Amino acid sequence: MPLDLSALPPAQEPRPTRAEAIAAALAEAITRGDLLPGTTLEEERLALIHGASRTPVREALRLLVATGLVEQRPRRGSVVARPEPRRVAEMFAAMAELEAICARLCAEALSRKEKTKLKARHEAMARLVSVHDLAGYRAANVAFHEALYQGAGNAYLAELADATRRRLAPFRAAQLGGKDRLAASHAEHGAIIEAIIAGDGETAAAAVRAHLAATEGSLGVMARQQIAG
Repeated sequence: MPLDLSALPPAQEPRPTRAEAIAAALAEAITRGDLLPGTTLEEERLALIHGASRTPVREALRLLVATGLVEQRPRRGSVVARPEPRRVAEMFAAMAELEAICARLCAEALSRKEKTKLKARHEAMARLVSVHDLAGYRAANVAFHEALYQGAGNAYLAELADATRRRLAPFRAAQLGGKDRLAASHAEHGAIIEAIIAGDGETAAAAVRAHLAATEGSLGVMARQQIAG
């Protein structure tokens, strides 16, 4: 007699373990820019913050090492990852091309209504720039770029772009604190939006590449200033 699958209860999503929950919270803090590259992650302090023992914290850090967001350093323990400059440059180059494809597809595929919503999202960010709401702009910036990924209409491309964004997120968040960077970033977004609305995929892609180049350049300026200081 065949098994009646309709009689079976719906599958339950497995609850995250304590370590997985702590890892997710730390990953969010890193990608949001609250924990900058090079920040030491002390097990005892993290255990206190998350109301846990050091065992799940240690496991959470191991999970984050596997993602590349955290590194294990001799005599320093776990720190927020700070890849070598060449590695960061390679990541920015890959990110630029992935986002350029997304922007080109957005220009070609989005409906007029969807383009209007994207423009409205961009215009709403102008207020955050005017009051220099860095935390608010960082969050809105992530949402803006994710909207480009989703608008491309290619789920696999969106996954690749989002995974790369998360690896670069600490650096992208940090550079927004540079002098006049909020206004510049918003203007660069404006060029992307203008090309998308015009249906000009190649110009949209070029605008994204210019935006990522400026982002990487701003990060380099900040790094040199820190060394000089």
